[in-house]
Amino acid sequence: MNDSPVLFKSEGLSIEGRLGAGDMRKAVLISHPHPQYGGNMQNPVVQSITAVYQKKGYTSLRYNFRGVGKSQGAYGKGRGELRDLLAAFAFLQAKGFSEIDLAGYSFGAWVTALAAGKIQAGAVILVAPPAAMMDFSQTGAISALKLVLAGSEDEFAPPQRVEPLIRRWNPEARFSIIRGADHFFFGYLDELTAQLAAAVTRAAG
Repeated sequence: MNDSPVLFKSEGLSIEGRLGAGDMRKAVLISHPHPQYGGNMQNPVVQSITAVYQKKGYTSLRYNFRGVGKSQGAYGKGRGELRDLLAAFAFLQAKGFSEIDLAGYSFGAWVTALAAGKIQAGAVILVAPPAAMMDFSQTGAISALKLVLAGSEDEFAPPQRVEPLIRRWNPEARFSIIRGADHFFFGYLDELTAQLAAAVTRAAG
């Protein structure tokens, strides 16, 4: 993957990321699954999301939440990770990006949904938001939401639990269900990639 190591600060903590250089007008910030269950920026779904955006010409930033990999600190129960996302967003803004998309997978989708009401994102994509695992009651309207994607066999993001959330976030957002896929998209990464690529094309247009 075409990206390079970077460091930025979140509440005085050094946070590691990988920055992929692309168009200087558009960037995407990608957040990873739960830190306490092995989630990190090397996750295959996170890498698939990153690759889609890079192929579309975006500058990409994926990063490790506090306490993961070389990022300093310890698990912040969601509050700390939200501050990490906001710090990553500010890092991209400081580099001159005025339009920054957000994409998150699993726990990263939860943190992204929390952040979306606090910042002006260009477009938002949530992959497998874990409605059966995390509390989404503090999330509100997400006007920039374009796509929510989940597997039909996902026990952590069951479609029947995700769909009511989309009605609250943005009823105009597309909800795509990959038949047969579980939360990890084993055997379905190609379909995931194809659906993401189509959505990013529409959002950019």
